[in-house]
Amino acid sequence: MRRVFQREIGGRDLSLETDWLAGQASGAVVVRYGDNVVLVTVCMAAPREGIDFFPLTVEIEERHYAAGKIPGSFFRREGRPTLDATLTARLTDRPIRPLFPEGFRNEVQIICTILSVDQVNPPDVLCIIGASAALSISPIPFEGPIASCRIGSLNGQLIVNPTFDQMETGDLELVVAGTRDAVVMVEAGANEASESLMLQALELGQVTNAAIVSLIGEVVQAVGQPKVAVVPPAKPAAEVEQQVMRLLNGRLESVVFSGKEKGERDNDLSLLQKEVLGALDEGVNPKEAKQAIEAMVVHEFRSGVLERGIRPDGRNSKEVRPITCEVGVLPRAHGTGLFTRGQTQILSVATVASLAAQQKLDTLSPIEQQRYLHHYNFPPYSVGEVRRVGSAGRRELGHGALAGRALEPLLPSKEEFPYTIRVVSEALSSNGSTSMGSVCGSTMALMDAGVPLKKPVAGVAMGLILGEDGLHAILTDIQGLEDHIGDMDFKVAGTADGITALQMDIKVKGITQQIMQAALEQAKEARFHILGKLREAITEARPSLSPYAPQIERIKIPVEKIGAVIGPGGKMVRSIIEETGATVDVEDDGTVYIGSPNGESLRKAKARIESLTKEIEIGAVYTGKVTRVTSFGAFVEITPGKDGLIRIPDLSVEPVQRVEDAVDVGDEVTAMVIEVDHMGRVNMSRRAVLQGLDVAAAVRENAEARGAPPRREGRPGPGGPPRSFGPRPPGPPRGNGRPGFGPRPDGPPPRGRW
Repeated sequence: MRRVFQREIGGRDLSLETDWLAGQASGAVVVRYGDNVVLVTVCMAAPREGIDFFPLTVEIEERHYAAGKIPGSFFRREGRPTLDATLTARLTDRPIRPLFPEGFRNEVQIICTILSVDQVNPPDVLCIIGASAALSISPIPFEGPIASCRIGSLNGQLIVNPTFDQMETGDLELVVAGTRDAVVMVEAGANEASESLMLQALELGQVTNAAIVSLIGEVVQAVGQPKVAVVPPAKPAAEVEQQVMRLLNGRLESVVFSGKEKGERDNDLSLLQKEVLGALDEGVNPKEAKQAIEAMVVHEFRSGVLERGIRPDGRNSKEVRPITCEVGVLPRAHGTGLFTRGQTQILSVATVASLAAQQKLDTLSPIEQQRYLHHYNFPPYSVGEVRRVGSAGRRELGHGALAGRALEPLLPSKEEFPYTIRVVSEALSSNGSTSMGSVCGSTMALMDAGVPLKKPVAGVAMGLILGEDGLHAILTDIQGLEDHIGDMDFKVAGTADGITALQMDIKVKGITQQIMQAALEQAKEARFHILGKLREAITEARPSLSPYAPQIERIKIPVEKIGAVIGPGGKMVRSIIEETGATVDVEDDGTVYIGSPNGESLRKAKARIESLTKEIEIGAVYTGKVTRVTSFGAFVEITPGKDGLIRIPDLSVEPVQRVEDAVDVGDEVTAMVIEVDHMGRVNMSRRAVLQGLDVAAAVRENAEARGAPPRREGRPGPGGPPRSFGPRPPGPPRGNGRPGFGPRPDGPPPRGRW
């Protein structure tokens, strides 16, 4: 029997429905919010032999029918996941993964199928809520529930679950996931938000999440199933641990905290482990001994950080690794920035192009195109590995989106800078926070390319080590080992005036508001330090673009002239592009962006467009080709599809008997417009241009040359006085009957033409 559980969240009803769809899944929940409907299912497989990790997969299935669309691909069906789907899958995975019990090795698959979208409220947080609810009512062991919501800021007021329009105009978009008591995941983009605003938003998010967790609790109480028992992982025997400790002989501390870089330290640890395993007593299981060594490394690291305040590379908790910054590294690229922080090295390359290069989006979102693109690559050599090189994975897409989000609020508008912008960040070497390194490298690349970035942006990754009785240590600029063993990866990017992007993942069940506040303040200090290093390399955007970048000019045309520029089926605009080599983008408001690799083709394209849209005025001078000649004059194309007539008397200063004596078809002539009649027909004078006459003199001489008397009231009739246009004399009524124009006779009018 279908069950519905409902709660008002952010002024709209959130409902969870069970016992309705997908009855054979281990757990299934339908989440509704507005007209958004998401089906979330979870399934668990039997454990696989020999597996030493937890195989969890989260899939987001977008269906275009959800928005009343047909996919735009050639096959007209959904294909590989979109960027939105991939980011939503990561957003769903991150808060739930730490909440599975240690030692659980069954494969778990979560599938979120988006069945309906209203394009008003984003559906991503519903996937997190649905996954938490479906796991909670299923037999799958899960230390939840958790909930998620989005917090926005509009006109200084915090909003729960803002709409797309509110996010577009607001200053903050923060997604927070948490249990009833603590935060477990944060993802945010902001327009230079202060640390205090972030904390207020987090607090409101946790209050909202507590209400949603309470709703999920009602669902679990009504339809929840007993959980599968989990056998904790076996620990090494006490005698094995004692023997390993004896063989290590206190040497572990000096290796872990040697101050060496990642590769050298890893090599020393590997040699020490190999020595210990080779000296084990006969009958001791090497696998158990290896587990014991790994556990001791973790303990040594955590106790050293918490109790002695030392870090593996010798830094204190607030110190940033040495930084070097370079710009203009590649000669042909439009802009480059090379950012090196310790062993993390990022090469960011900026490219600008015409607005025609914008990415068109075929998604369920109301956003249809994207002007700023940030792509991130993580090749295997960056960590000294050998593996297959292929298309970007979820990690690459997620890191690229985070770095892009950090810079987007500081980019110039399309009106200020009419270009499509792409930045590619190559992770050349990785030992901690390549995504925040990409933010720093991209700032330099954009400024080096001449993109008028409003302010430089920098990013840093913070870490956390939690001990007992509230003891903890917050680490600035964490490296790989601290990320792997630590309890938090907290990335903060922003300017000197506020935060633009934030992402937090934790490996424990949640952190308190006090720790969040301390981490934000410590990240602010580090951000200021890194911004100073960026300014040493480049202080402001280049005054001009690279000579290899396209030139783009913006002009405005009347809206009613758009059709003339585009032409039937786009014929006219295509001809302009083919003939001039420029790119032409026409907006609905009459704004036209013309782009070209050189000034000459841009000038030609601009002239063509202006000739198509310019109003023909008396006195204007045009140059065009003669398209045809008649016995009374020559027709000249003054704009595409528009001809002007030069009568014989106006063709030359000297008397002309035949048109061909002065011009012929194909000749290029320059003439002045002297008349545009009520039917839009254009009369021109070449003689006026040759004589240098103004428009009044040209009109007067034209009339004299044609033998026309001065204009009077009315036009003279043949052999009589001027006609009067006074009242009509009395007579029979005018009509369309026969004979004459008298009244129509009775009966239907005859068929056919009159």
